[in-house]
Amino acid sequence: MFFAPLENWRHVKVTDRRTAADWAECMRDLVDVHFPHAEKVVIVQDNLNTHTPAALYAAFEPAEAKRIWDRLEFHYTPKHGRWLTMAELELSVLSRQCLDRRIPDQDALRRETEAWAERRNRAKATIDWRFTTTDARIKLKKLYPTLNSAA
Repeated sequence: MFFAPLENWRHVKVTDRRTAADWAECMRDLVDVHFPHAEKVVIVQDNLNTHTPAALYAAFEPAEAKRIWDRLEFHYTPKHGRWLTMAELELSVLSRQCLDRRIPDQDALRRETEAWAERRNRAKATIDWRFTTTDARIKLKKLYPTLNSAA
């Protein structure tokens, strides 16, 4: 799932598995197909073990891997914080609006998810993100440094 909330744009790619090679192909599509004119594409993603520069170098020749990597800027969500990503929220919407029934095969799944994404994009649907810094300090308390006033 790609989701660019400020663009009101999303794209779903259905693959057989969720491998490092699949992720590398998605990153190449992101910079070459979906945002070819962007100097940098900012990515917010989880820390899944397939989301690494090594995946690009395993999938492509070194020069191609570096070209793709140089166009990307990564920000990772905290461990156990996948719920923080807007793409995860958009996947939840996809689940409720499109995947709430039996879909017979992968081709049908591709057609259904593409149609769903096209409808959402045409409607300029987005997420009303309400998670504030204050909320984060409460919810993610153990991730924020504390100052010891006894020192």
